[in-house]
Amino acid sequence: MPLSLADIEAVARGAHAAQTDKAGRPYAEHLQAVAHGVAARGGDEDQIAAAWLHDAIEDEALTEDWLAEAPLTARTKDIVLALTKRPGEAPEAYAARILATPGAVLVKQSDLAHNANPARLAVLDEFTRARLTHKYAHMRNLLGLPDEPATEEVRDERDG
Repeated sequence: MPLSLADIEAVARGAHAAQTDKAGRPYAEHLQAVAHGVAARGGDEDQIAAAWLHDAIEDEALTEDWLAEAPLTARTKDIVLALTKRPGEAPEAYAARILATPGAVLVKQSDLAHNANPARLAVLDEFTRARLTHKYAHMRNLLGLPDEPATEEVRDERDG
């Protein structure tokens, strides 16, 4: 039987407990925002579960072996693996894998929307802010995603 969303959230929070984002905030805040964004965009339980775990392997918070053995649906595992960037991987190859994996685009859309949130970017230095803004816009373009209105993400941020 697959883990419940509450169990997956607890695993993700525990795995990332020592991590902070680029602004020094607890990393779990990002995971929560992405999971909430997936739900708000109509995502299903597999996608919400993947949202909680989307950076776990890439950030070495959990291992691929853990993911392979974890009581998760195959679809959740596929989405997490699709969203895991590989060292030296070209953005085009990363985007192609996401596009080829059912359910992954919605999770990446929520991730990009939170990452590009003007309130989050505002606390970074100008060079980093410009670099990340370009990076996120490029990935949205590769995935065929429209720009999202900043007001939506600011509202999501306040809601938790």
